[in-house]
Amino acid sequence: MATFAKKAFNASKYSSFRPTYPQKLFQEIYEYHNDMGSGSWNVGMDLGCGTGQATAPLKDKFLSVTGIDPSQPMIDAAREKYKDRGISFRQGLSENLRGLVQDDSVDLLISESTAQAGHWFDWEKVWPEVSRVLRRNGTLAVWTYGEMRLPEYPSTTSLITAYTQGKDPLTSLGPYFERPGRTILENMLTDVPDPTLMQSVVRVRGGLTHFERRYYAGPHYPTHLPPPSPTQLRPVELQVSMRWRDVLGYFRTWSSLQNFHERFPDDLQRVDERFPEDKADHETPSQSDVDVSGGDIAVRFWKDLREEVKKSGGKYGVDELVSVEWPIALLLAKKV
Repeated sequence: MATFAKKAFNASKYSSFRPTYPQKLFQEIYEYHNDMGSGSWNVGMDLGCGTGQATAPLKDKFLSVTGIDPSQPMIDAAREKYKDRGISFRQGLSENLRGLVQDDSVDLLISESTAQAGHWFDWEKVWPEVSRVLRRNGTLAVWTYGEMRLPEYPSTTSLITAYTQGKDPLTSLGPYFERPGRTILENMLTDVPDPTLMQSVVRVRGGLTHFERRYYAGPHYPTHLPPPSPTQLRPVELQVSMRWRDVLGYFRTWSSLQNFHERFPDDLQRVDERFPEDKADHETPSQSDVDVSGGDIAVRFWKDLREEVKKSGGKYGVDELVSVEWPIALLLAKKV
């Protein structure tokens, strides 16, 4: 999580290449909020809001919307990006919202936990705070997306897993993700405790009375975890078509890559001569395009994937499209 608080961290670029959450996800959260006790629609709040990507859609449903994040660069980027939307962004910790959020004042709390939210929370402290700030019939929704997949090219899955979860500090980013947050994400939030079973939560304004887990993972549910029940498993919802150039831009947002480069700064000087046709695309890129030159570990992995897709007869040009999917884990809790 500390990576996102560093002055060198570019929150705007981070926001540009992260996938946008599907409207279906918000619809299911809103349906749960409405059906499980008929929640109100006055105050929506995003904990660990990052650059506000998940905060902004709340404005379509709630009269007042606030995003809270511990990182000032994230807050600054969110304020600039959504300055005309009437959304408040404030710096603060989700484990201690006193001074920021009153008792019984929030109708819906959300947290997208891929950047620096739910999988970093100290849930022994967050769950009691959730119980304190939620109004009666209020809802908490926390989600994360897991390891990406290229569904048209299943042979790339082993390459992706080796790069993201491998142990070799020279060829994998696995050792450079911050723990235990990354482990909780890889485990699809199964490590987050059930608040209805926690006495520390029950003692705070009655506690939370309903809790469930949903997995929009289709065939991508991690095999190292116990299989979910049929009612928990849903089809994949987070699917996008990306230019290969933008896939590289996404790779460069990973906190583990920043940590790798801090340890091996000379890696940024490496050259990878594969796909020489990329040079022509690099000579006249638009201002918003991703630089595809160089040969650091992210570029090498990116080219490994493209080589595998080429072998499969797929499209691999920097401006050609590839389908990318991410499994989503969603936690829902209710204060009735």
